[in-house]
Amino acid sequence: MSTSPFWVSAFLDFAADDFGRGVGFWQGVTGYELSERRGVDGAFATLVPPDGDDYLRVQRLGDGDGRVHLDLHVESPATAAEAAIELGAHVLMRHEQGYVVLRSPGGFEFCFVRHHASRRPAPATWPDGNRSYVDQVCLDLPPEHHAAEVAFWQALTGWDFTDSVSPEFSRLHPPDDQPLRWLLQRLDDHGGAVTAHLDLAADDREAEAARHVGLGATVARVHEHWTVLTDPVGTTYCITGRKP
Repeated sequence: MSTSPFWVSAFLDFAADDFGRGVGFWQGVTGYELSERRGVDGAFATLVPPDGDDYLRVQRLGDGDGRVHLDLHVESPATAAEAAIELGAHVLMRHEQGYVVLRSPGGFEFCFVRHHASRRPAPATWPDGNRSYVDQVCLDLPPEHHAAEVAFWQALTGWDFTDSVSPEFSRLHPPDDQPLRWLLQRLDDHGGAVTAHLDLAADDREAEAARHVGLGATVARVHEHWTVLTDPVGTTYCITGRKP
């Protein structure tokens, strides 16, 4: 049975005190409604797009700092977990509801789940005519973890790999009908576990950044092709000039 995910969801995990502000901000960024909260003490919810299947979810953490983790949707989480273990992952929890929580060789937390989804949502169109869409997850790899993480995710997903995007970036290529592109970034600084951040595509990057600032974001850096921001609770993400 293949371990290649047929869908990937990104979880925005917020510290308990930041949950309300963080969720409200990302609702504004995406234009998505919030589902009913679920799980123990209502710790989980989904950002529900007006069309297509969901791929962005939120979690209120019991402790620890905010982060992004991924859910890989597969036919059999148990089978996929065994394959991941052989590739160097570690199981953190096998839940009675069927999902499995793991950590990659470089310390990135992810889950195998079996929820079915297949319809990619359309970009949001804002009153000024600008369109935007959360379209990419970027794995941020300290240099000592870079080679092992690239090999791990390439083998686990079975997706094509491009290692010549730039000296800093490489890319995995999920099927076109999936909601999230995958970018792999080699960091300059050593130390720490692998993390991830989300990127948006926008017709007008400057206008989109201004809209986010109006929602409470802070611009950290402006590069030639992307703008780095932090949300009101300190989550780092980027807006790019890719067409949604």
